[in-house]
Amino acid sequence: MSGVTGENVRTETYVGVQRPAVVTGEKVRRSLFSSSESLSKWRDYTLSEAAAFVAKDGTVIVCAVSQPYLPFLNNWLISITKQKHEEKVLVIAEDYATLYKVNQKWPGHAVLIPPAPDAQTAHKFGSQGFFNFTSRRPRHLLDILELGYNVMYNDVDMVWLKDPFPFFKGNHDVYFTDDMAMVKPLDHPHTLPAPGKKGRTYICSCMIFLRPTIGAKKVMKKWIEELQMQPWTSKKKTNDQPAFNWALNKTAGEVDLYLLPQVAFPSGGLYFKNETWVQQTKGKHVIIHNNYITGFEKKIKRFRDFGLWLLDDHAHDSPLGII
Repeated sequence: MSGVTGENVRTETYVGVQRPAVVTGEKVRRSLFSSSESLSKWRDYTLSEAAAFVAKDGTVIVCAVSQPYLPFLNNWLISITKQKHEEKVLVIAEDYATLYKVNQKWPGHAVLIPPAPDAQTAHKFGSQGFFNFTSRRPRHLLDILELGYNVMYNDVDMVWLKDPFPFFKGNHDVYFTDDMAMVKPLDHPHTLPAPGKKGRTYICSCMIFLRPTIGAKKVMKKWIEELQMQPWTSKKKTNDQPAFNWALNKTAGEVDLYLLPQVAFPSGGLYFKNETWVQQTKGKHVIIHNNYITGFEKKIKRFRDFGLWLLDDHAHDSPLGII
């Protein structure tokens, strides 16, 4: 078994005896800040080192970003900083430009897990590039779970309005949100919803909280397996979300799953398109996801229209500053 202490030192237990693991946050700090200032050193920075460096209270907040999405990363970081959780953030860079830029501005908070995919352009939803980009997600999450950390994953087209961590109550394996726009009762069940017309649920793969349990690891392994069974083709332009749903559906009887409240974690199809609901539930929203829309500029415009493009007035509040 493994765990993480509040001091951010990972420990391993052998026959009831607990002792520190090789990688600790303090060791990583000494290595990072005593070595050469050359950005090339970040090529050798490992996920184990990075997780030990950023983890607080045994938890890492993860996103995966390529260079075109740096503005969205910065916008998301501003909102997290307002909730005082930014030090837990680990950016999984999907290209070397992002790795170097983030670590130049915020040393230690970005890691690249080879091989780096071709991510020089903003991949359109449904494209093969988008599939290649997102299909790496469950492997990254599984690797962090295997290191013994809780992990929260966010897409960076999100904005935090409140602290989400009080909602991860209990000791469930996997916490997730419904991607449907249909309004649920405020007291809706927290079990996995019934499958839809395609025989599976419509859970969002963009906001997940996982504990380092056998159950959570089982879901990640099944997600990887489902992605391998359903590769992208020109005829079937899939993405990672159907595979995540099949993984949840197929492991539901073996894993402790928890559906987060819709009022706190609404889909973009609900929040941005149902003004009446937004007004009726004002003050209850926690994380807003700018989905149900495609296109880099369209997402920025919609964030601006709703006062959620924080970069306009609060860029200096981001750990990255102006980039």
